[in-house]
Amino acid sequence: MDRKPHVMVIPYPVQGHVMPLMKLAYKLADHGIKVTFVNSDSMHGKIMAAVPEKLKEKIPIILVSISDGSESNREPKNQLEILKSISSFMPVNLQKLIEDINGLNNDEQISCIIADVSAGWALEVAKKMGIKCAAVSPYGLGNLVSQLQAPKLIEAGVIDADGILTKDELTCLSKAVPGWNMKELSWSFPGVPEVQKLIFAHFIRNLVEHIKISDWLLANSFYELEPLACDFIPDALPIGPLFASNHLGPFPGNFWPEGSICLSWLDEQPAGSVIYAAFGSSAVCNQQQFNELAHGLEILGKPFLWVVRSNFTSGLLAEFPDGYLERVANYGKILEWAPQEKVLAHPSVACFLSHCGWNSTMEGVCMGVPFLCWPFYVDQFSNSTYICETWKVGLKLIPDENGIVTRHEIKGKVEKLLSDTDIKANSLKLKEMAGNSISEGGSSSKNFLSFIEQIKQ
Repeated sequence: MDRKPHVMVIPYPVQGHVMPLMKLAYKLADHGIKVTFVNSDSMHGKIMAAVPEKLKEKIPIILVSISDGSESNREPKNQLEILKSISSFMPVNLQKLIEDINGLNNDEQISCIIADVSAGWALEVAKKMGIKCAAVSPYGLGNLVSQLQAPKLIEAGVIDADGILTKDELTCLSKAVPGWNMKELSWSFPGVPEVQKLIFAHFIRNLVEHIKISDWLLANSFYELEPLACDFIPDALPIGPLFASNHLGPFPGNFWPEGSICLSWLDEQPAGSVIYAAFGSSAVCNQQQFNELAHGLEILGKPFLWVVRSNFTSGLLAEFPDGYLERVANYGKILEWAPQEKVLAHPSVACFLSHCGWNSTMEGVCMGVPFLCWPFYVDQFSNSTYICETWKVGLKLIPDENGIVTRHEIKGKVEKLLSDTDIKANSLKLKEMAGNSISEGGSSSKNFLSFIEQIKQ
């Protein structure tokens, strides 16, 4: 009797990486594969706390966790300490977990490890233990192209050893990806150079080696969306778009409980009328910028759905302008977290005011919703360039001389976006392309089924 393949899926432990890997884990389970999903203890706790108790037993994959070395009784660590702790503790704990699982049952040993490219240590563990492994790019292949070229860019003197561009000018790597300037590298962190250096050192420098040791390279994208980038990395298997809403049961990928009451609120709004504003799980702004955003949504006078995380502003909890909530009560809906795929698929949504993280980019593209782009850091800049210049499905917000996106900029760009029939038409074309890619015979569908067959052998 053939034993059932047992795959272990390991994301890098942050929300934007956990979500696409969880979607992939569910898709694997749909194809009859046993899946164990491994998170850090702290991320696992957040996910389980966000899932209603009555739904936990219906989850079709096994959710486990390992320590990342953090201690609950300590003050939050800085970024360097967190990265060092993950790199030191998680590989050892992952290997022990695999050994424990493999020692329990000879018929259900781990046959393949699927790990986030940002969790290269997991790919190293797989190779060390002689287990087949797949690296997953949870972001676009265009961004991956630029990252894989980092060693050559250092050699050519385009960037220094810390990943900083040596000249403040547009740099174009190839026709496969848009050019970048000083602030728009896929590892950029404007205003905080030490964090940018940290990202480059921990995630970019060893990326080429981590992909080399992998048996497959999967990507949450589809060929028709990034054909030149896909051709640049011919071994990559685009298998996206990955969806959560395809599953009727519980989906444990969020760190916050979803406010599904917003869907009934959307039902009450006219078709194509709502501005949906959401900025992912980690983008932050100061109180002045928060106030401008709040006023920008208010003076539009249109229905808006705004996701405001408790940690959206730097420092203390965000404070709304005096009397704001009362003034917008009749047309504004504000909540801490939303079922984004369902919101973007709703016919009342007119556009998406977004930070342009790759998950949000893919979801907006797949639902045919035009974008108002407000990138904050890392790949969000190049995603915004794709949205506005390559795919032509959005407009970019421009900060003023003080670095603030003003209420008038927001109002003007939203009105311009909603009156642009070309952008809307382009958005619907991309939606159709995305749907075709995952339909039977589509490019992503064929890639995924090919991968499934290989790991079942």
